[in-house]
Amino acid sequence: MRLDILSALNAERAARRPALIVTDPEDGGQRLVRAAEIDADPLGPLLRERLRSGRSGLGEGPDGRPVFVAVHAPPVRFVVVGAVHISQALVPLAGGLDLDLTVIDPRTAFASPERFPGVRLIAEWPDEALAAIGPLDAYTALAALTHDPKIDDPALVAALRADCAYIGALGSRKTHARRVERLGEAGFDAAAIGRIHAPIGLDIGAVSPAEIALSILAELVATLRKGRIEGRDAAPTGR
Repeated sequence: MRLDILSALNAERAARRPALIVTDPEDGGQRLVRAAEIDADPLGPLLRERLRSGRSGLGEGPDGRPVFVAVHAPPVRFVVVGAVHISQALVPLAGGLDLDLTVIDPRTAFASPERFPGVRLIAEWPDEALAAIGPLDAYTALAALTHDPKIDDPALVAALRADCAYIGALGSRKTHARRVERLGEAGFDAAAIGRIHAPIGLDIGAVSPAEIALSILAELVATLRKGRIEGRDAAPTGR
C-alpha cells in the first residue's frame, strides 16, 4: 500500500470514519474511498453494499473489470446506561458480536466490578461518563435501561445529538410517552425522537433478562445491517 493511501486511511481510522480500499487485481493499482465519497464514486453501489455488510471481497466494476474492495470500519461501541440484570445478560452476548461494551451507572451499588467482571464500567453520571468515553458518533449504539429519567434522559439527549447508529430505551409505552414529552421540551422534534427504539428490543415475547438482552442485540444488529450506520436512509423500527 502506498504511503499516501496508508496515511489517509489512518486519518479516517483515527476519526472513527469508515473507508474502503479499492484494488485492481490486474495491475495492483489502489485508491482510497471515504464514506462521504461513495455516492459520487463509479463503484458506488458496490462500495455501499460492501460497507453495509462489513465484508471485504471481490466485485465487478462498471467496465466489467474485477476489483477487490477492502472494508475498514471502526468497531461499534455499545454504551449501556444502567448496571441492571439485563446489562449483565448483555455482556457475554455483546462479546460474541465484537461490540466494544461500556456500562455506565452512577449507582455504585449496581455498578460494581463484582457484578460486571472484566467489563469497562464507569460509575459516574452520564454527562461525566460519556465525556470520559469520548465523542459519541455514527458507530455508537446506546441503550438506556435504568427507568430513571435523571440517568437515562441525559444519555438519550447525547445520543440523539451525536446521531448514534442505534438508540434504545427500556420502558412501557406509557413511560416512553412521558419521555417523549420531556425530550420535546428539550428541543427535539418528532423525527429525532422517533429514532429511539422504545420499548427497546425486537418483539419476541421476551420475559427474562437474558431474553430481553437477546431482543435488544437482535434489534441493534438489524438496525446496523439495514444501513443506519453508512446510509442514513434506513428508518429505525421498534416494537
